[in-house]
Amino acid sequence: MPAPLKALVGRADDALARALPAEDLAPTELHRAMRYAVLGGGKRLRPLLVYAAGHALGCDGGILDAPASAVEIIHAYSLVHDDLPAMDDDDLRRGRPTCHIVFGEAMAILAGDALQALAFEILATPFGADDDAMARIAMLRTLGAACGAEGMAGGQAFDLSAVGTRLSLDELERMHAYKTGALIRASVRLGALAAGCRDDALLQRLDRYGHAVGLAFQVRDDILDIEGESAVIGKTAGKDAAADKPTFPSIIGLDASKAHLTALVDDALDAIAPLGPRAEWLADLARYSANRGH
Repeated sequence: MPAPLKALVGRADDALARALPAEDLAPTELHRAMRYAVLGGGKRLRPLLVYAAGHALGCDGGILDAPASAVEIIHAYSLVHDDLPAMDDDDLRRGRPTCHIVFGEAMAILAGDALQALAFEILATPFGADDDAMARIAMLRTLGAACGAEGMAGGQAFDLSAVGTRLSLDELERMHAYKTGALIRASVRLGALAAGCRDDALLQRLDRYGHAVGLAFQVRDDILDIEGESAVIGKTAGKDAAADKPTFPSIIGLDASKAHLTALVDDALDAIAPLGPRAEWLADLARYSANRGH
């Protein structure tokens, strides 16, 4: 990952640490679980996409910290709930025990609930003297849609019902466009909205970029589930195959999955080409999504 993006990971971590409640505030166990879920590492792809989209449109200010934090907190909540015994039943996340292993299932559920609420509170809070209330409303709508039945929750419902079944490529892509892609697309749009973008044609291009990156991220995940090692990828390798989940390699094969990954990155880069050099960070993140080792 290029140095400017690595620096933005630190910026995102600092913003998240400020946004989360302190561990010594009551109820302390809940706040500890929330901080554990969010601050325990991670790629920070979604906040980086917020910052990169804002940068592409000429905005690098502190106004981007709120949507960057909000979208990563939503992502963290989704991981806490996805790892629960009733869902994916995983005991390893980001190289550490999952939240419910450390704090118990009930507290993990509450931590996820509280994180979701906090994300919307952050976005709804005025940003300062130059606050644009309509932009905040648009961002709230964007994040809400990405979380719901036509976003992450719907994608997880598709995922649960797909175990042990044979999906077509189109069906698999629809599932992941909801489960993983919706929040990635939202991250890009949030950065653009925070930067003041009201150009529908440009927002559509950015949505196309986000769609391609979201699918590329998932294809790479599926490849890593086969080729990766648990100690490197930070979660249980081979778990999808063991659970008989439909994946890109299981449907179209490993080589075709790698070719599909390349095509998705090409589409993402084509979508942002009119932005020129300003979109360099977005381009770097598209390539990173496809080439990452964890």
